Amino acid sequence: MNLRIPIVALLAAVIAVVLSMVAATVSAAESPRATAAPTQAANDADQTYSLEEILREASRFFGATSEALAKAIERTFSDHGRPSAYIFGSEGGAALVVGLRYGEGRLQYKGGGSMPVYWQGPSIGWDFGGNAAKVFTLVYNLEESHQLFQRFPAVDGSLYVIAGFSVNYQRSGDVVLAPIRTGVGLRAGASLGYIHYTRERSLVPL
Repeated sequence: MNLRIPIVALLAAVIAVVLSMVAATVSAAESPRATAAPTQAANDADQTYSLEEILREASRFFGATSEALAKAIERTFSDHGRPSAYIFGSEGGAALVVGLRYGEGRLQYKGGGSMPVYWQGPSIGWDFGGNAAKVFTLVYNLEESHQLFQRFPAVDGSLYVIAGFSVNYQRSGDVVLAPIRTGVGLRAGASLGYIHYTRERSLVPL
């Protein structure tokens, strides 16, 4: 049975979806944004997590506080500020040029609301190895839960890695995700792909 044509078609479909999402993200990033008034900033602070709160929750999730974890979190705060929510969970994946990643966890808001979240996605590029990781994801600019359930472009080759922890950014429109990972295995290279967040578990990476 010749699988070459179906595989080529799948890769072409993935590349087309990724490129269209990247173009939309770039366009959104270039659009001007209004400056928030001081009173609005104060209200936002009540609905977002401080650095100390995130460090406490992440340390509890990973089981220990370390300088490496603190630096990873400080980097995301320096780049994007205070998150409006976070996701904690676990994932597994493997790749040999073309790879897959699956995970599950819970979305947690500062006000106490939470809900289950699943994610899956392909990657294409110079990427190899396998991993099983705990993931603590900072979530930015999420005004409604439904905004999370979409595809977020991810470039794993631009990871920030420090002493067993890694951080990369995923973005769709104004919503930014910053997964902090630690675990066993190796994922290396510069892969082009996306992560699809869903309300229910799915074995289909598209």
